[in-house]
Amino acid sequence: MISRRDFLQASMAATALYGASGFGNWGKLAAQQALTQDKLLEFDTFGNVSLIHITDIHAQMKPIYFREPSVNIGVGDNKGAVPHVTGADFRKLYGIDDGSPSAYALTYNDFTALAQAYGKMGGLDRVSTVINQIRGDRPDALLLDGGDTWHGSYTCYQTQGQDMVNVMNALKPDAMTFHWEFTLGSDRVNDIVSGLPFAALGQNIFDAEWDEPTELFPPYKFFETGGVKVAVIGQAFPYMPIANPGWMFPEYSFGIRDNRMQEMVDEVRSQGAELVVCLSHNGFDVDKQMAGIVTGIDVILSGHTHDALPEPVLVGETIIVASGSNGKFVSRVDLNVQNGRMMGFRHKLIPIFSDVIEPDQAITALIDEQRAPYADQLSEVIGKTSDDTLLYRRGNFNGSWDDLICDALMSEREADIALSPGVRWGPSILPGQDITREDIFNVTSMSYPEAYRTEMTGEFLHVVLEDVADNLFNPNPYYQQGGDMVRTGGLGYHIDVSKPQGSRITEMTLLKTGEKIDPAKSYQVAGWASVNEGTEGPPIWDVVEAHIAKQGTISLDPNNSVKVVGT
Repeated sequence: MISRRDFLQASMAATALYGASGFGNWGKLAAQQALTQDKLLEFDTFGNVSLIHITDIHAQMKPIYFREPSVNIGVGDNKGAVPHVTGADFRKLYGIDDGSPSAYALTYNDFTALAQAYGKMGGLDRVSTVINQIRGDRPDALLLDGGDTWHGSYTCYQTQGQDMVNVMNALKPDAMTFHWEFTLGSDRVNDIVSGLPFAALGQNIFDAEWDEPTELFPPYKFFETGGVKVAVIGQAFPYMPIANPGWMFPEYSFGIRDNRMQEMVDEVRSQGAELVVCLSHNGFDVDKQMAGIVTGIDVILSGHTHDALPEPVLVGETIIVASGSNGKFVSRVDLNVQNGRMMGFRHKLIPIFSDVIEPDQAITALIDEQRAPYADQLSEVIGKTSDDTLLYRRGNFNGSWDDLICDALMSEREADIALSPGVRWGPSILPGQDITREDIFNVTSMSYPEAYRTEMTGEFLHVVLEDVADNLFNPNPYYQQGGDMVRTGGLGYHIDVSKPQGSRITEMTLLKTGEKIDPAKSYQVAGWASVNEGTEGPPIWDVVEAHIAKQGTISLDPNNSVKVVGT
């Protein structure tokens, strides 16, 4: 007799056969002219339940360019496994043709040329069109938002998230969970959440003083859809007080809380749940590990690590779906649920090619309304990129946007060394493009932006690098508590990702002199996004703007300051 896992694997194979590796005919189309909205949204309705997943929008309401990473190293059991596959290896794995729309959307090679051919991606008015079409096909489809929504832009900063709240409410989600939202401060978060017209879920959001669940963030919500009782359980980012300033939300504690997740799964099953969906902001590797520990979850909708995967990953009997970031993709998952069990599914990662998908005019007008008071500030040109400089952020170690930020910190703050956080959000700027104030905020906007200047010993710098490296390369995903590696300016080093903490970082060098970093010597260091309360300094966007304005045209050399081994 065929096992349910074998049945689901067969379902995944059928999904792959449905289109090009499960993401439809767009993966094999050769030119933009061949793309049509009908082709992008083509889907053979299946089963009786539909889920729509969006995540990690980072307040990008308008279409953007966003280059996927060239380096995404997996360690331990995840070495060489998706999502830690990039470029040509990714295309080979999923059968993607070079130069195709999916090559542009999902990999980094030839990004500039393909971006000029295929245009920008995303835009919440285009996302709305996709959602509306899915709902037209399956009216009771559930729209689930994985968080990192009210953060990451000029207007989001100026309105304390209200612009995104207004637009997302118009899309009518059924539930969401959280991460960067909490950096608005707990008072503001509480105010917004108390007025949301949909569920704000987090089984792992606890009252810090009493170590008990909160009323404001229930662990789950039931939905009746397609004649099926569906339980959606929320999983907020577990490491909030480590990765972000805990003093901004002192009332709350987080954590993975596997045992409680199991309790919640058992509880909803006991109350008749026929399908259990986890709306997660754990990050993909953490979700994989959790799926191997907690039994009874049918679907994990994964967020935080910004991975876009054309096919779900199966762990036991749980499928894990990754839907990218910045509004580039929407995932549709159709499920066949019979007698309280998920018996099969179809999935499609839908790319939001902004020149192909017609915008929902009502949402366009709403977006423009949010942006109108700030139009002059948003559009002001500060500088431009040279004809050979692409500004991008993503990758384990460096991106050219971060190189520019580090240059600005060293120049404007008169420092030997610069440190910039390894965050994953922030659209790309093509060569020869103007750089506007909006572009600068898209890679710097946060509620703790102070650009500090301080002295650090060589020994302390080593400790900092080792600590961040362990957050990224600890072989146990549950100890991977941050983003990508801290970006460095003026400082080179070697890293062996296979070594244990304390032994990964060697050959630290001060680039302007070529001298080895002296553990006992102090260096002037500038950085930003410190989690420490009371950090002083100008906001990072002012520092970057001043630097760009002085340079006029930004030209950056390739950054080879980090040597990586042990992969």
